[in-house]
Amino acid sequence: MSAGPGLSPRSGRIRLPLITLASFGVVLALWLWWSAHPTSNGFPPTPGRSVGRVLWEARRGQLWADLGASTSRILIGFVISAVMALPLGLVAGRTKVGQAAIVPFTEFVRYMPVTAFLAFSIILFGLDEGQKWFLIWMGTFWQLVLMVADDAKRVPNELVDAGRTMGLSDAAILRRIVLRAAAPKLWDSHRLALGWAWTWVVLAEQVNPKHGLGYAIDLGRKFNAYDKILGYLLVLGVVGLVTDQVLRMLGRRLFQHEQLAR
Repeated sequence: MSAGPGLSPRSGRIRLPLITLASFGVVLALWLWWSAHPTSNGFPPTPGRSVGRVLWEARRGQLWADLGASTSRILIGFVISAVMALPLGLVAGRTKVGQAAIVPFTEFVRYMPVTAFLAFSIILFGLDEGQKWFLIWMGTFWQLVLMVADDAKRVPNELVDAGRTMGLSDAAILRRIVLRAAAPKLWDSHRLALGWAWTWVVLAEQVNPKHGLGYAIDLGRKFNAYDKILGYLLVLGVVGLVTDQVLRMLGRRLFQHEQLAR
């Protein structure tokens, strides 16, 4: 992969991380400047105060309880979404009947805001965990179906034609050819969708949770605990970024042959 115009691979390895750090530094500087001129109600707190609140919540165990609750909800809701979206997306991407039956309705629903389904989710599932899984599913499923369909469409027709020449059924072609050929792109699509799940868990945990990052943020809002709100938002960002980078590295290892082929 090229380091970009005007950058050698070696200089790119040095400069690009510095650019990344500089972008975070600019945001931090703006936050420091803003916190030095707070509003009458003390917003925003300083970065040090927000980080200190997170450390305090960690020492007393509350942070880990909240993080564990949110992570389990995300994993369950996202796994349900992925298991349903993968076969539907493959069918929609490689068959005309599937495209006609799945894509238009999926496009229709995905424009509906997930927040509008909050009351609906309570009617369907009450205040139990299923209500939270449903909102995470709503926030990831429809987009993921379309992303999987798009990944499946990009599989070269020559590979599919070769499968037909070998006498494979349509189901076998989807499973043995399309799924394997699209696997690297499917990995990235699911990685991106998992990032959305971290966003929607905050909404899902507004309703009667015992623990959770979204619950803690909402509790901070009710009591004007701005250091807790911003501190937990930082936790969300860090956990999401670390998860994304780990999945990127894992994807490069799993599909190393694809990188070599390019």
